Amino acid sequence: MSIPETRPRRLRQQPAIRRLVSETRLDPAELVLPMFVREGVSEPVEISSMPGVRQHTVDSAKRAAAEAAAAGIGGVMLFGVPAERDAVGSGATDPDGILNVATRALVAEVGDALVVQTDLCLDEFTDHGHCGVLDDRGRVDNDRTLDRYRDMALAQAESGSALLGLSGMMDGQVAAVRETLDAAGFDDTIILAYSAKFASALYGPFREAVDSQLQGDRRTYQLDPANRREGLREALIDEAEGADIVMVKPAGSFLDVLADVADTVSIPVWAYQVSGEYAMIEAAARQGWIDRRRAIEESVLSIKRAGAEVVLSYWAVELAGWLDEARGLRAGGTR
Repeated sequence: MSIPETRPRRLRQQPAIRRLVSETRLDPAELVLPMFVREGVSEPVEISSMPGVRQHTVDSAKRAAAEAAAAGIGGVMLFGVPAERDAVGSGATDPDGILNVATRALVAEVGDALVVQTDLCLDEFTDHGHCGVLDDRGRVDNDRTLDRYRDMALAQAESGSALLGLSGMMDGQVAAVRETLDAAGFDDTIILAYSAKFASALYGPFREAVDSQLQGDRRTYQLDPANRREGLREALIDEAEGADIVMVKPAGSFLDVLADVADTVSIPVWAYQVSGEYAMIEAAARQGWIDRRRAIEESVLSIKRAGAEVVLSYWAVELAGWLDEARGLRAGGTR
């Protein structure tokens, strides 16, 4: 019988050895929690397609953000759910609109402990559910939409948002927002460009979460899931226009694009583990088909392994607790 000359299993034989040679590690500071804040409700509202996730009131959002800060995660990304909508998303730029009100409240509550971030897109605020202003033929008008994004950027920066998540996928959005922020003296405000945002089937639960009014789809501005090079091209364009960070979304279905972007750009790369990714694992775990904790840990670890420096995940706080628990158990065995 031949004897193996190479024995890779030596590095897998004990937990301590596996931990020592682990190539990828997770840390709470590398996690961001997406949060939904809804106008006109007196208590949090459960999202049926995302078990465990809620639409918050401003007060409950403050409590959840404090919990997130205590868990040591890196930040929270806020999405507003307005009571009223119109064709141009007026609520997005209203200083008293739900997203801007919530931003001010959370900055006051936890702004020194984590990064309060805001979604800069019109889809939650329009009565047609698209990410921009429509023209006479019902198409998203790219350049008119940029004007709305400029106004949104100022409203969010004035409300105290440290980082603006440009998720609308309009051509030139980064350059437009950067120019506007700098001219108004907000040159320290960070731009996160959702560069490789694909027209995915995995956004369904999110649309319930923001009460989306969308009819049709967003394929004229979000990327074709069949295209790998296009995602990298978009990231390079956004970097050249002044983005501080670029994003790949969804994360799990586009790990190849994530790896390409991470290998090429010279700025930080983040990824968003979207609502559908969350819902699938939760649904399978509830049926007893998978180990919930292991599946969550593996899913986020794979995104980090592919090149993301930060992961937006609805499990951010829970996962941070597990990471701290594991560290505590290891520390308990030392002297």
